[in-house]
Amino acid sequence: MAKALYGHVGTAADRRYLDELQLLRARARALEFEVARLRADNDRLAAALAETEDPLRLAVLEEHALT
Repeated sequence: MAKALYGHVGTAADRRYLDELQLLRARARALEFEVARLRADNDRLAAALAETEDPLRLAVLEEHALT
């Protein structure tokens, strides 16, 4: 039994799994970057919203946030 387990654990990872892992890590990095960008944009819009009381300006800010 120990030899069977050792043989299973000691084998190299399948290349397909390594390729998929690399793609998933790259996708995760891209999504983390997108989240950071969206948070920064949201913070900027929230700060601009806090500075103004003008409804027209609010409409422009909301329109920008939707694009």
